[in-house]
Amino acid sequence: MSLAAYIPIIGPAIEKLLNLIPDPNERARGEAEFQKSLLAALTAEDSDNRAINKVEAAHSSIFVSGWRPFIGWVCGAALAFQYLIRPFWIWAATIWWPGSPVPPTLDGMLWELVMGMLGIGGLRTIEKWKGVAR
Repeated sequence: MSLAAYIPIIGPAIEKLLNLIPDPNERARGEAEFQKSLLAALTAEDSDNRAINKVEAAHSSIFVSGWRPFIGWVCGAALAFQYLIRPFWIWAATIWWPGSPVPPTLDGMLWELVMGMLGIGGLRTIEKWKGVAR
């Protein structure tokens, strides 16, 4: 599968333009050049993002360097509320304050956030097992 297939808008347009080239060798060369330039652009973007992440992590302000840990703590607090605090609250309210309102539930988006965060952590674990982690 070519890299152009991963770009939903530009990919099909480039494929159609490449199909207009009558010579199969020139078409293959044009596709190879496009994929090479696309790969270079994606690699440059990744290195730029890594540089930005390094600068953010080294920043002295907690509002700049602490947003990732903050997201982790918020996710942990949401899980604690949903599966520890809320059930205990409902049980206590049923016993001591009958008729009190039930605390709100968190929607299914919480699991998407948790799985995304754990998926990234899982990849880091695989890196450590293979010995490529720094």
